[in-house]
Amino acid sequence: MKCQEIINELKILSSEKYKANVVRMGIPEDTSLGVSIANLRKLAKEVKKSNNLAYQLWKTGYHEAKLLATLIFEKEPLAIKEVERLMDDVISWDLCDHLCKNLIIKQPYYNELIFTWIDSSHVYKKRAAFVLMTSSLIHDKNLLDSKIDDYLDLINEYSKDDHEHVKKSISWALREIGKKNFAYNEKALILAYELKDREDRNQVWIGKSAIKELEKLVMVSERKRLISTDRKMGKID
Repeated sequence: MKCQEIINELKILSSEKYKANVVRMGIPEDTSLGVSIANLRKLAKEVKKSNNLAYQLWKTGYHEAKLLATLIFEKEPLAIKEVERLMDDVISWDLCDHLCKNLIIKQPYYNELIFTWIDSSHVYKKRAAFVLMTSSLIHDKNLLDSKIDDYLDLINEYSKDDHEHVKKSISWALREIGKKNFAYNEKALILAYELKDREDRNQVWIGKSAIKELEKLVMVSERKRLISTDRKMGKID
């Protein structure tokens, strides 16, 4: 399928309901089509992976076309400058997360970006730093404990950020660290309680939100990581 054919298909799949959701996230109405991520994933399976096509879709400016692009980039590493340029265009948490989880985490230099972007004034680059921490804990089989300890230090250092989408990503990263095993569950809980007891309201929020899940984690035989007792697989009889 060519770029315009895909855009036409996205328009067929669009709905006013999803478009309203996208607009509420702050995406300009004229660049929103209103296609669910489920439909985007189905369409991605019908499209051959291609960096050229992914860039074409990205350049259309449509939010959903950019989301689809994150699903069809090829496996070969991109130059770090290309990834930087893609992130420069991101203005929503969902595109940030999909770009990180579907493309950037697969780049050999992703950890370098964590330490670069965490100091960025660009909201979604800063969020991306924490989303990449989260993704690495799930997908990077060679992730060293020393790196995870670095992540804990970064969470502690940057936990005063008051932007909602950054604050939530910090809590997410802390919770994912706590799911690695019981040793890191303890480390994550210690930090969460420290944050909860501080005077900064953003640190308090992060600490409290993390504690809610970290205190409910158990190990089940079917999973390598800890899982919440709120989930069906984690229910204890």
